[in-house]
Formats: sequence, structure tokens, C-alpha cells
Amino acid sequence: MPTLTTLRKAVLISLYGSAALAAFSPAAMAQNTEAAATDGPVQTVSVVGSRRVASSATDTMVPVDIIPISKVAEQGGQFDLAQSLQYISPSFNSTRQTGADGADLIDSAALRGLGSDQTLVLVNGKRRHTTALVNLFGARNRGNTGTDMNAIPLLAIKNVQVLRDGAAAQYGSDAIAGVIDIELKKSLGCEAVAGYSQYSAGDGKNYMTSAYCGIALGDKGTLAITGEYLDRGRSNRADADSMRIIGDTKSKNKTLYINGDYATSSTGKLYFTAGAQTRDASSAAFGRGGIGSDDIPSRNSAAMYPDGFVPFINGKIDDQYATIGHRSQIGEWHADFSQTYGYNKMRYDISHTLNASIANLDLMNGGKGVSASSYDAGGFSFQQLTSNADFSRYYDTVMSGMNVAFGAEYRSEQYKIMAGEPGSYIDADGVGVGGNAGSQGFPGFQPGDATKARRHSIAAYGDVELDWTERLKTQAALRYEKFSDFGSTVTGKLAASYKVAPNVLLRGSASTGFRAPSLQQVYFSSTFTDFIGGVPTDVVLAPNGGTVANAAGIPKLKEEKSTSFTFGTTWTPTQAISVTADLYNIKIKDRIVLSGRFNADNYPDLAARLALLGVGEAQFFVNSIDTRTRGLDLTASHKGELAGNRLNTFLALNLSKTEVTKVKTPDSLKGYEDVLLSERERLFIEQGGPRAKATLGFDYITGKLESDLRIIYFGPQTLGTFSGTAAGVPNARYAAKTSADLSFTYSINKNTKLTFGGNNIFNVKPTTQNPDETDNGFKYDSVQFGLNGASYFGRLWVKF
Repeated sequence: MPTLTTLRKAVLISLYGSAALAAFSPAAMAQNTEAAATDGPVQTVSVVGSRRVASSATDTMVPVDIIPISKVAEQGGQFDLAQSLQYISPSFNSTRQTGADGADLIDSAALRGLGSDQTLVLVNGKRRHTTALVNLFGARNRGNTGTDMNAIPLLAIKNVQVLRDGAAAQYGSDAIAGVIDIELKKSLGCEAVAGYSQYSAGDGKNYMTSAYCGIALGDKGTLAITGEYLDRGRSNRADADSMRIIGDTKSKNKTLYINGDYATSSTGKLYFTAGAQTRDASSAAFGRGGIGSDDIPSRNSAAMYPDGFVPFINGKIDDQYATIGHRSQIGEWHADFSQTYGYNKMRYDISHTLNASIANLDLMNGGKGVSASSYDAGGFSFQQLTSNADFSRYYDTVMSGMNVAFGAEYRSEQYKIMAGEPGSYIDADGVGVGGNAGSQGFPGFQPGDATKARRHSIAAYGDVELDWTERLKTQAALRYEKFSDFGSTVTGKLAASYKVAPNVLLRGSASTGFRAPSLQQVYFSSTFTDFIGGVPTDVVLAPNGGTVANAAGIPKLKEEKSTSFTFGTTWTPTQAISVTADLYNIKIKDRIVLSGRFNADNYPDLAARLALLGVGEAQFFVNSIDTRTRGLDLTASHKGELAGNRLNTFLALNLSKTEVTKVKTPDSLKGYEDVLLSERERLFIEQGGPRAKATLGFDYITGKLESDLRIIYFGPQTLGTFSGTAAGVPNARYAAKTSADLSFTYSINKNTKLTFGGNNIFNVKPTTQNPDETDNGFKYDSVQFGLNGASYFGRLWVKF
């Protein structure tokens, strides 16, 4: 029987699911196995969910996956962080969109099937900003904002820690589903990676180069610099005779990150992180037909595109992030003061397009019937400043140890919408032909949409971790947070773990949480012209608290509130085997959703009120549903041998079911629940991601050759159709699919590795649907599984 100390060291890499995922990294496995076999101090790491200055993964009372990224960066078949985690962590969801406007340009990420804005993302333990984008028009995470995981290069990352538990009482707003903490590297030395991939269909070519260097600052600190260039090519799975482009967006990313620290005294250390990325991305909108089609003359010009055209929604994205802080010792207390800055901006340029109303006016005035072919359609930006003061102290004389922490936070945010040039939105001819105003593909933001909104919040928290005995540990946290725009909230958390045997641990938690409505949800505004009965009418996605929303009786947005329960166990019978299982139940009240579109057909009385404001159709953000999410996270890993060579095996499984338990309709919309939340939109919330997802991995190392096989199972999904079951049209049912990734790595020497392989090597595709009823007008929706088919890749990693 292994000693308790040895087990604690072994469990460091496995207890909270990290073994199942760390098995993905044989180098990490070898290092950790060696550490587990040596009698010495327990290995310590910074673990998300605990405020102890030095803690081990065994000290946490809730499930935490510690995912080493070194192998992913050196040998992985995916070139960005979101897609890499997508195929490693079953509780992580990231769907690459197509046919969803701006959502095609940024991959939103989430945990446990909940919304992307219900997962908090940290970098080195500090809050990272969300994007300025609100996911709209058919996107998964519809109505949500999220964090752009792909703004950080893989080679800059040491590990990703996934806290699979509600943590708003510890970290504040957004941490309902859990927390993802991205820890950046500060190791000495230099390395570089070059990679290439493409789909078996011959398109979607990706080129990636990345370099990292960690430089010693004398004997007092380290400066780590990472640069990356990624060129992702467009893919297209539409039929050859289709006026569509369906697949990956085109994207060129240029990224630079620095990370480091510098000792200011024997107990003080200055630390800093800064990063910037520019992304030029392009997605394809729905095609417009040529001569003789129904689109003439309403959405095309015979003089410009006689054979039809596909407009391109081009986005220029700027993302900036920086943290500077100082950690020191004040008596027996550890003190940490920091300032974090985050900024995200997206500007739209619509190309291969026209404003048909301008072209028609030109034709009426004796011209050829042309307009400009590209327009600046405006955009939006989001800025966040976060100031933190954190204090903690460990008392080794209280019981078996007690850690006390408290702190305060001040956060300010600013959201802007910038109007586009007039040609991107105007109705020039005024003849009342539907859909001809504005740039085709994406009408620009109008001056009435432009906004500049601000808010701030203050917070204070307290956190106590108490080891009653070597076996029993507890944690309690309480947080007060007040926002300038909607009020205050108090959240709390209790957690405990009990070692019932040397190799068996029981753990559980209960917590309340919240998510503040984002400024993007409160103030987003979009106005475009549609024509009802031949009369030009404004359609508005109305900001909360504005004239249109008030006329419709839409109440002021408030925070979402949650209660979360987790109960699980870990079992480590030997140093080679680890198993974890965790059940969870998350209830969320007053979730914010984007309503359906209200008009004269579905709500005549409201339409009459809106008509007085010149609005024909309108939709709103509303706190309108309660949901319940229940699920199971299971991991298992084994380190062994086969034919005298090392074989690491891991299994990770997530089962999750989200249900809308109540639709809460404002008084002004009573009786119109089906418009507020249609069956189609409800299914996006309940089954936007598969309810079951599993990864089974085998890593076999013989001499200089390593082979890696991963089998990924995506459970079935049911998505709504436009016509709906009420009209006799069945829902879109996507059968379960299983994908397989295979790669081989040859170590030319200890500092050079060559990897080649394939993803989805059996070219599995989603279940075929009726294109007239899918979200993007294609035979496959943008399901999490993906629609591009098999791909192949090669990587060269060099350390110097």
C-alpha cells in the first residue's frame, strides 16, 4: 500500500480529473510519476478555486482539471486554444459558427452546456475581459457575450485550469458554470513551432508560426515573450451550384504576448502580463441571386452582379490585455495589489456587396444602376479596468491548518457602438422594395444606434479554508458586489472534502451565484429597414431602457441568480490508476435571452404602439427564463506498459442536460410566450451543445516514436426548425457521431520533434437536414461536431 505522502503527490496530477487530461502529455506524466515516487515535500501549484498562496491539487474541495498545454502547443492538430480544449475537455464547449454574421469571426467558449457569458475566464488568476460582440442571428450562445480564447497563443501557455463548480462568491460575476484560468509560461529558454494543415477536401489551409523566449532578468526575475502568426484559410462545403459559402471563416491573426516578474525585495515581487492581437477575419453572408431570380431588382443590380454575388462580412478585431501587480509580505500576511486592463474592438467592412437602393436611384437618374461595392458598416468596442487588493494568511497552529483571505475589487466598463458610413444603411430610392436598403449581407449601424455607455462596480469578499483534521477540510466564502446600474448582490459558498480511506476522497459544495447583465446586452442597438405591405418600416433590436423598449413595457435588466450543488468522489487505488466522478445541479433564475421579433402579425396591439415611434418590428433582451442543468463529470486514467513500452490511457466524460423550467413573461407580453421564446430558441438553449461528450485517449511511446490516438464521442442533439413542429415540420435531429484523431511524433533529438497526423480521420459528417429549415440554410447546422470533415496536419517543434 502506498504511503499517504506518496499518494498525495501522485494525486497532484490526477485527483481532480487532471490525470485523465494530463495523460495527454507523456512528458508531464513522466515528470509527475518521478515526483510521486520520491519522499519529499508535497508538490505545490497555484490552483484556481483556492486562495492559499501555496497549495496542492489535493487541497481543493471541488473538481479542478489541470491541463498541461506543452504537448498541445508542440504536437497538437488544432492551432488555437478553443478548438484544442474542445477535443480534450468534455465539459468545455466551443462551436465554430458559419452563417451567423459576426459570430463567425469569434469562437465563443462555455462550460457544462451553459452560456458563454456564464463562464469566467482568468489569465494568471486575473479577470480577462469579454468581447464587444453579442452573439445574434442564429448563433449558439444567442444573446450572450463571451471571452475570445483564441486571442492567446498556445505556445505562451503553461496550463489551463478548469474549475468545474460555481465560484461567483470567490471571483464575482460570470462564474456560474465555472472558471477557466489560463496560466502563462515564464520558463527560461527558447522554442519555436511551425505548422500546416488543410482539410481532405483541399481547402481550409492553415499556416502557423510561433516562437517563445524566456529570458532571465539577472537573478531577480524572468521576461517571457511569445509571438505568433496564424493564417486560416476559408473552407466551403456548399454544393457546387449553390450561391453560398459554408465553412470556416478566413482569418489572419498577429499576436504578441509578454509575461514575467521581477523581485523587488526578499519578500516582494513585481509581476506583469501584456498582450495584443489583431485579427483580419472574413465570413460569407447568404448569396444574392442573379438576373431572373427573385432578388432582382430588390437586392441586386444587373449592372454590378448579373450572375449573383456573395457578400463578405469582414471584421477587423483588436484585442488588448495587460496586468501589472505586486505581491509582498506585510507581517504574516501575503498582500497582492494589481491593475488589469482589457479592450476588444470589432469594426465591420462589408465587401463584394452593394446598396441596392443607391443602385436603383442611380438607374432612375439615368445611370447604369451601380453603388459602391464595399462599405464601412461601423462596429463596437468594450473596455474593462479591474483593480484588486487581496490579502491572505495561513495559520498552521489552528486545527490542522487554516487559511484566511479577504479582499476588494473595483471594476469599470465602457461599451461603444460606432455608426457606419451613410451608404451602409440608407434607403436612397424610397420606393418601398423590401430589403434593398443598406449594404447587402450586413446593414451598417445607424447614427441612432451609436452609444457610449459606462458603469462601475465595487466588491468585497472573505474566504476561509479550514483543515479540521488531515482527513476533513472545509471552505466558506462570502462576496458582496454592487453595480452602479442595477444594484447589489450577496453570494456565498460552502465546500468540504473528507478522506474516507487513504485512496478515497468524498467532496461536495453548495453555492449561490450571479451574473450581471453585460453592457453589451443592455445597450446593443441595431436598426435596419424592412418593408411591410410595401411601406418602409424600421426594425429595431432595441436597447434596454430606451424609448422603444419602454413603449413595449420591457423591464430593466437585472442580474441572473444561480444555486449550484456539486457532489463527487475520487479514487486512486494505485499510483497508476485514478478515477473521479462528480454530479452537479445548477439552477439559474431570470436568465437573459434575446426575444423573438414582435410585429403586427403576432402582436397587433404592441405593433400599434411601436408604429407611433416609426418601428414596424422589434426585439429585446429580457430576463425571461429559469433553467436547470444537471450532469455528471467522469474521468479515469491509467499509466502502464504494453510490449515493454509506455502506454498512457485516459477517459473523460461529460453528461449534461439543461431544461427551461419556466418562461417569465413581462406583463406587457402576457399571452405571447411563444414569440418571446419560440420552440426553436428554447432548443438552442437546451441543446446548443450535445448532452453527452466523451474523449478516450491512448498515448503509446516506443523509443523515439510516439503515437497518439483520441476517440471523441459527440452525443445526439435536437435543434429547432423555422417552421416548427406546430406547422407539422419535425425538429432537426442530429445523431450521435464519433470522431477519431491520430498523430505520430518522431523525436529527431531531445530538442526537435516532427509530428504529422489527421483529425476526424474517418471523415465523419453531421446528420443531413432540410436546408430550408436549418439555422444557416445549409444541410448541416453549425453543430459542435463540425461540418468540414477530415483534416491533415504537420508540425515541427524546435527548442534552442
